[in-house]
Amino acid sequence: MRLAFSWLTVLPLRVDDVDRTAAGRAIAMTPVVGAVIGAFVVGVLHLLATSGVSELVAGFLAVGVVALVTRGMHLDGLADVADGLGCYGPPERALAVMKDGGAGPFGVVSLIVVLGAQAAALPHAHWGVVLLAFATSRAAFGICCLRGVPAARPEGLGALVAGTQHPGIVIGTWAALALAAVPLGIRAVVAVVVAGALVWGLVKHTGKRFGGITGDVLGAAAEIALLAVLVVA
Repeated sequence: MRLAFSWLTVLPLRVDDVDRTAAGRAIAMTPVVGAVIGAFVVGVLHLLATSGVSELVAGFLAVGVVALVTRGMHLDGLADVADGLGCYGPPERALAVMKDGGAGPFGVVSLIVVLGAQAAALPHAHWGVVLLAFATSRAAFGICCLRGVPAARPEGLGALVAGTQHPGIVIGTWAALALAAVPLGIRAVVAVVVAGALVWGLVKHTGKRFGGITGDVLGAAAEIALLAVLVVA
């Protein structure tokens, strides 16, 4: 849990001697981190609402706060994956584009669309949906790191966590999320299913395009799952 929070938040936590076993356990714990971030966002939205800030402005401010508390890592991954998928050439070319560090047109458009839609949806979401959305977004990592899913590079976060998740744990996590969505209505349950399907589709597509997952794919999966739950639910 300590490693999961150190990876996914700005909390000044330090974990030494991180191996694949520890990394795999941390990935399994990430939905809890997502729920904590979601609770923080609920508080921010409530504070902005009581301050008389317009809903759309409040949504954008909340999205900005999330970027701050997560170091913007997932947004960087979303932009890099969009640019990698949008370029021509073999997997090596796509991976080079993703590693370049700059944001191309595909990445910029993806950020505008995803962040804009999240900002528009957040103020209208029930607090339970916000918690569900952030927990589901981090549960996306489990699908990305299922056993049998290779890493696209021999180094980096993708190589450390690829293939570390037992299918039973991942299925159980997503089943628990769907069950937690029941009190929020059928749309919330459908939202979890849609998010899982989109993440699985992303993993399959990036596997064909890049040869496996990278840390950027995990970030993109989280942002797509978050958006899916907010929009559908």
